[in-house]
Amino acid sequence: MATQTPDVGPAAVRAGAAPAGQAPRRLGVALTVIATAQLMVVLDLTIVTVALPHIQEDLGFSGSNLEWVVNAYAVAFGGLLLLGGRSGDLLERRRVFIAGLLVFVLASLLGGLATDQAWLIAARAVQGAGAAMVAPTALSLLAVTFPEGPSRNRAMAVYSAMAIVGIVAGLIAGGLLVTYASWRWVMFVNVPIGLVVAGLATRVLPRSGRRAGRFDLPGALTATGGVALLVYGLSNAATTPDGVPHWGDAKVVASLTAAAVLLAAFVVIEARSRNPLLPFRLFRSRDRSGAYLISLCVGTALLGMFFFLTIFIQDVWGYSALKTGMAYLPFVPAVLTTTVLAQQAVTRIGARPMLIAGSAVAAGGMVWLSRITEHSTYVGGMLGPMLVLGAGLGPLFVLIFLVGLTRVRDDDAGVASGLVNVGQQVGGAIGLAVVGTVAWSAVAGSLRSQAAAAATAGVHASAAVQTRMYNHALAVGFSRGYLVSAGVLALAVVIALVVIPASRRGLSRAGAALEPAGAADSPNLA
Repeated sequence: MATQTPDVGPAAVRAGAAPAGQAPRRLGVALTVIATAQLMVVLDLTIVTVALPHIQEDLGFSGSNLEWVVNAYAVAFGGLLLLGGRSGDLLERRRVFIAGLLVFVLASLLGGLATDQAWLIAARAVQGAGAAMVAPTALSLLAVTFPEGPSRNRAMAVYSAMAIVGIVAGLIAGGLLVTYASWRWVMFVNVPIGLVVAGLATRVLPRSGRRAGRFDLPGALTATGGVALLVYGLSNAATTPDGVPHWGDAKVVASLTAAAVLLAAFVVIEARSRNPLLPFRLFRSRDRSGAYLISLCVGTALLGMFFFLTIFIQDVWGYSALKTGMAYLPFVPAVLTTTVLAQQAVTRIGARPMLIAGSAVAAGGMVWLSRITEHSTYVGGMLGPMLVLGAGLGPLFVLIFLVGLTRVRDDDAGVASGLVNVGQQVGGAIGLAVVGTVAWSAVAGSLRSQAAAAATAGVHASAAVQTRMYNHALAVGFSRGYLVSAGVLALAVVIALVVIPASRRGLSRAGAALEPAGAADSPNLA
């Protein structure tokens, strides 16, 4: 008999915490509000990337400072996610969601008006703080807004699709805005959209009510500092001025060491806290723990792939910023199609088989991408691998979010949502650093071997020859990087096989219905 996966969500919702009479009538509008907010915060991870040369020229950034236009957002976003999720649990989710949107909008406006480097970097950091309030509360609001059953499954599919479509949409939107307007519009575009979303949120999203409890200030400080320093250190290792990761750099070593100390202190604090920022009971479910680990793997594999493929098709194939964004466009329908199929099939097939299959297909697409060369065509070298990769990632994203909120108590929904997002943010930083180390090391090795071969053959290294050597070296190096990403996705297959149990009773609709309210989790390990 086919096993079933739940229409999952907080236990309190299953028990009737958000009865139909209190739910918004226009659930379609509510879903649009939540999905648009998710799209905005993910889109801003990449929309600025294609505008960096224009920003550098206009504001006079050096190469080493320019990276912080991207990193300031990522560090603040990743570092504050757990705090943002717990704030929604304690202070009322709709209020935190709207406040985060307004912070994001204000920072976007100020960033678009920036006249110097410090101004823009500070605005990007504040943007990241706003995003850290929006992302986890958006996911937890979705769980308490939509009634259990097909309605919530469809809503979760739309939300999860935005998590990956936003990355591609950022590249496309950035290319369009830079080409036809100005780099400042990659910031300004958030203002009208964010204001409309915030206004609609006051009308269509339900109030969740404030929860009893106190902020775990020591836990918040150590978690925020630890994750921020981890992302900071990995980002510095991955984006050095010469393009080659420097793990021995003093800033990298100091940041990663401090991150390890703070995160170890965080674990100790949480084990002793009566009101933990991150209740360890969330990890008692093997399903959820597996989802968080797979989220980390997907973030590690995906962001590095986008980063290095964008460099490759611009530097080697000579694509413009706009053409680069459009080259990714077929990736979107592949993701959306398999996301829809996954949400329809999950109750019949179960999450575990689909997580295994999705990870395996995505890994296969990444292996295919690793065969790209400077002589590859778009169809064979990029389009085919992108379609396969998208087909595998669609089910992964929807199931990571579904399983990550499985049997979570209502008062833990925000922090559970934050954990899924933290996995992706930290995974992205790890991917850029680790995949970058492999890729750039292989590039350097290929250049040395080609130079030695040319010298032995007595070939003069003219400008044209050097360009061909460099293009070949990029193809060789980035190919190695994609193989690392494929290995990370293969690790997700192993996690799904080993960590997530074959029995799906805990995720079945029947099991959820029989479970008493408040019994979704065991007490905190503390």
